[in-house]
Amino acid sequence: MKVAVVILNWNGKDLLEKFLPSVVNFSSEATIYVADNDSTDDSVSFISEFFPTVQIIQNRVNGGYAKGYNDALKNLSEEIFVLLNSDVEVTKNWLQPIISEFEKDNSVVAAQPKILDYKNKEYFEYAGAAGGFIDKYGYPYCRGRIFDTLEKDEGQYNDISEIFWASGACLFVKAQAFWKAGGLDEDYFAHQEEIDLCWRLQSKGGKIFYIGTSKVYHVGGATLAALNPQKTFFNFRNSLLNILKNTSGFSTFSSIFARMLLDGIAAFQFLIQGKPKHFVAILKAHFSFYGLFPKFLKKRKKYSSNFKYFKIKSIVFQYFMRKKKYFNKL
Repeated sequence: MKVAVVILNWNGKDLLEKFLPSVVNFSSEATIYVADNDSTDDSVSFISEFFPTVQIIQNRVNGGYAKGYNDALKNLSEEIFVLLNSDVEVTKNWLQPIISEFEKDNSVVAAQPKILDYKNKEYFEYAGAAGGFIDKYGYPYCRGRIFDTLEKDEGQYNDISEIFWASGACLFVKAQAFWKAGGLDEDYFAHQEEIDLCWRLQSKGGKIFYIGTSKVYHVGGATLAALNPQKTFFNFRNSLLNILKNTSGFSTFSSIFARMLLDGIAAFQFLIQGKPKHFVAILKAHFSFYGLFPKFLKKRKKYSSNFKYFKIKSIVFQYFMRKKKYFNKL
């Protein structure tokens, strides 16, 4: 199967300088692209000069992760897209184990490798770890990472396992399935759009897999720092959009009501911790969600399904009340 490794870049010359060599060195099975989101630094000229084998796609605007990738991928002919963050170091033989799963099982439409922390390589990384899930209320968690608790990699996830969502930091997806599902939702701009995509892929009968025999290292927060209130805004708003758009029946609105209460508690926790900007970010997230409500009700008519999307009713309850910090304790 032909593979396109596509790195989305926005003013990230320093990241490309640091991480692109590993991609070039260990991705002989693929064509490598850098999709530039209208950068104002000299990223493009740097790639042209030092990485002549890397193909450059120049997007006209910075449309964030979702639009950036939709624009970049629309003219590619490869059968598998690999959406790879610019702050990821790949390792030898990272592609082949996942390509093999696609070739072996036609129902597999998306996948991710083991994602470890570049800054602390013995531990899983926040954005994806060993594969993602969500609870009934839309809160994401991972094998190897629940909220801010990161597990040490001791081989406990060296398996191949079906998951609910694959991380956008290193997302393998079949091109045909990607476009059939409608691509990435550009109203998300950034954060959790991969969860929405994986949800739609599964509602159409596809499977999402974690392949623990492939390994990469992710810096995380390189584009938008982990402590940035804007990241808080997108994560809270977009998880609400996921619930409204993809679930069906009365349970959608009971889940949203529960989220109002839980998010309110989270907001006041930020306030108590002396982080007023994050408190405001959650308020803004809800107001933005209400503003998008009519538009997403229309999307709901097209995309909502009865697909069973959660295994844990409340990861908040499990983590904070029952003190279950590790995935294997859930």
